[in-house]
Amino acid sequence: MSTTEFYDALEARDPALREQALMQALERQVRHARSRTRAYAELLADAPERVDSRALLARLPVTRKHELLARQQAGRTEDAFGGFAAIAWGAARRVFQSPGTLYEPEGARPDYWRVARALHAAGFRAGELLHNSFSYHLTPAGSLMETGAHAIGCTVFPGGIGNTELQLQAISELRPTGYVGTPSFLKILLDKSEGQVLPIKRALLSGEAFPPSLRDWMLERGVTGYQCYATADIGLIAYETEAREGLVIDEGVIVEIVRPGTGDPVPEGEVGELVVTTLNPDYPLIRFGTGDLSAVLPGACPTGRTNQRIKGWMGRADQSAKVRGMFVHASQVGEIAKRLPELGRLRLVVEGEMASDRLTLKAELAGAAPEGLQSRVAEAVRDITKLRAEVDFIQPGSLPNDGRVIEDLRKFD
Repeated sequence: MSTTEFYDALEARDPALREQALMQALERQVRHARSRTRAYAELLADAPERVDSRALLARLPVTRKHELLARQQAGRTEDAFGGFAAIAWGAARRVFQSPGTLYEPEGARPDYWRVARALHAAGFRAGELLHNSFSYHLTPAGSLMETGAHAIGCTVFPGGIGNTELQLQAISELRPTGYVGTPSFLKILLDKSEGQVLPIKRALLSGEAFPPSLRDWMLERGVTGYQCYATADIGLIAYETEAREGLVIDEGVIVEIVRPGTGDPVPEGEVGELVVTTLNPDYPLIRFGTGDLSAVLPGACPTGRTNQRIKGWMGRADQSAKVRGMFVHASQVGEIAKRLPELGRLRLVVEGEMASDRLTLKAELAGAAPEGLQSRVAEAVRDITKLRAEVDFIQPGSLPNDGRVIEDLRKFD
């Protein structure tokens, strides 16, 4: 079955028309969040009256998971969602608990998490039986996939996690053609089938890395697997197509890539933290920092889908290191960059052995360093981190494009 057929006309829109529609939706969403949620009434109190461009969006604060958690914990007796949700009990169909402990609402809208698009790109079609091995308790993963499957007309077997033998029995007797779950559990099912060819032909996988080696291993056993990137806070963010060239961004979110520790967008192609604004009116997260690293791929998907693509998960952005008894965070490196805009990319390198740490700030700089710049940089590092560091000016483009701003090279063994 070909996967190149689009889920809807949105996927092939002219990019300029998509951007215009997204910015109009952004303005509505920011206005809605301000008026309907306590958290954004406070967080966006000083924001521009109209936020209808990416430049204006970049001026808004990034909300990271630890800040979301702090607000939830502070106001839990009054509002389990920390003032970020625009719906309450009754309007919310379900509430989920994710590690942290964080709570997320699920509204009544069909395909609430917008996963139908990813399932369709993976080849799932109406009238099929889908085996869902994501968890159905506490976290939204099981419901996330099931509601998407229902939206495209699939029947779902709620396998959940564990009970491998019972799940294999159900697969053998019900003969689903599709699977959703983690790559590792599908591998377990294929391994334990003891040579029996399972009826599963296609899979949408998430929650873990899905390397090409495992993809090819599954293909040899008759299963074509695709991956998607989704979170419990946002739902679907991006999905893979048969082109196998990155992940196409979902039509219901606005994605930015920012320099770790800041809210500043990076140039296209540079690795940074993935920040997402959802257009979900029930839970209108604005500039939500996922903590994950990625980068925008140039050009459009060869399948004809015209939305931006990202490389996929490339590590974590929430970097930190403990140096001479003091924690150094990525946000502090970002503060150094703001104080010294003449510098390019920065990387704080920690070297040495236990109790003998050496700290060096590697700073990209075009041309010769002006007199006094090195001492000003060293002073900024000391002022912001409370630590002394060497300063090493290097040529632009010298630092790896991996999103890392703190690199700990110490050996503790």
